[in-house]
Amino acid sequence: MRDLNLNTVCEEAACPNIGECWTKKHATVMILGDTCTRACAFCNVKTGMPGRVDPLEPAHTAEAAAKLGLEHIVITSVDRDDLPDGGASQFVKVIEELRRTTPSTTIEILTPDFRGKMRPAIEAIVAARPDVYNHNLETVPRLYPTIRPGARYYASLRLLEEVKRHDPTIFTKSGVMLGLGEERLEVHQVMDDMRCADIDFLTMGQYLRPTPKHAEVKEFVTPQAFNAYGAIARAKGFLQVAASPLTRSSYHAGEDFAQMRAAREAKLGRTRV
Repeated sequence: MRDLNLNTVCEEAACPNIGECWTKKHATVMILGDTCTRACAFCNVKTGMPGRVDPLEPAHTAEAAAKLGLEHIVITSVDRDDLPDGGASQFVKVIEELRRTTPSTTIEILTPDFRGKMRPAIEAIVAARPDVYNHNLETVPRLYPTIRPGARYYASLRLLEEVKRHDPTIFTKSGVMLGLGEERLEVHQVMDDMRCADIDFLTMGQYLRPTPKHAEVKEFVTPQAFNAYGAIARAKGFLQVAASPLTRSSYHAGEDFAQMRAAREAKLGRTRV
């Protein structure tokens, strides 16, 4: 990755699963640089004024996927509020280059909210047809002013709803962190909101404080509580649910995609009978 001047969210966000994923030759590539224009209270990615967009990034990303023999790749990015399209065109170029270079690789993207530019950004990216479109809600709406002040909860929901409206065949995915001070019923409401937006896949993991300057951990949620949340989510109709203390958006992404695709095929089979 470093030889190709690529960033990974595994390193930048200090993911606790980095050792396991890299041993399996699985990594999430972070495009559009390593500097974010926002400063969310939970995130370890550095903030400031980003540099120029690297025109070689799409080709380098595809080259990395080919060299590693990836069957499934996750592409994410920093927020780029400084760009006219929020960076959407770079996502499109990366997807197109991956399709050309490694056509058998399934593609999952994890995008920012494209604040103020959402509609044209979604139209362009959906037209490039990623297999999975992920955008994380991160937390319950009550905590947005302190945890995710640069974003709006219902705008993020609308983004995922728009993806489905434009192309119902694209799997949609979102995640929340637990342990930030949310209440149980608030988490249940987030699940309901996601299902109303027809989101297919929910991830839930424990928030871990990256540094003392970030939001503090209010609670370490027990594995039993995660299991209970997972059972409730499945009962609400998600095709796939991953809920555990170490769950992160891209953790076991390839395996989860295969299971989600199988679940949809089984559901469609039952519908035809």
